[in-house]
Amino acid sequence: MITKLFIAFVLMALCVALHAIGLVGAIRRFERSPALAAGHLWPSTWLLIRVASWLVLLHLVEIALWALPYTWGHAMPNAHSAFYFSAVTYTTTGYGDLVLPENWRLLGGVEALTGILMCGWSTAFFFAILSNIYRMQQAKISGSRPDAG
Repeated sequence: MITKLFIAFVLMALCVALHAIGLVGAIRRFERSPALAAGHLWPSTWLLIRVASWLVLLHLVEIALWALPYTWGHAMPNAHSAFYFSAVTYTTTGYGDLVLPENWRLLGGVEALTGILMCGWSTAFFFAILSNIYRMQQAKISGSRPDAG
């Protein structure tokens, strides 16, 4: 049980690191986007689609990361089942059609907690981008600088 808990915490730490790297990369890429200053519907919408796509990709990589020990440790019958189980657990959907063996169940719980944290972090990031778009557009309308406030 201690070994599985250690694996769970290593996976959680890897997800946090991966998410941090992914979000910093997104900040660097999207902060230069002309959509932030454009003030038009479609450039802003396209930016939000790209941000959402990047966030979903990050989550899918993290889900795959969790699926690896389920596959390697034979906790699931195959890689496809492990990825599916991991996705259902990470997103806290929890269908219950696949379950971990008893000695792996703690790992599933930590995965669900990690998924909640990572999805919350992504939501906060998405909201920050949306807020920035709104702030830039409001500044453009009022004719003031967006950081003057």
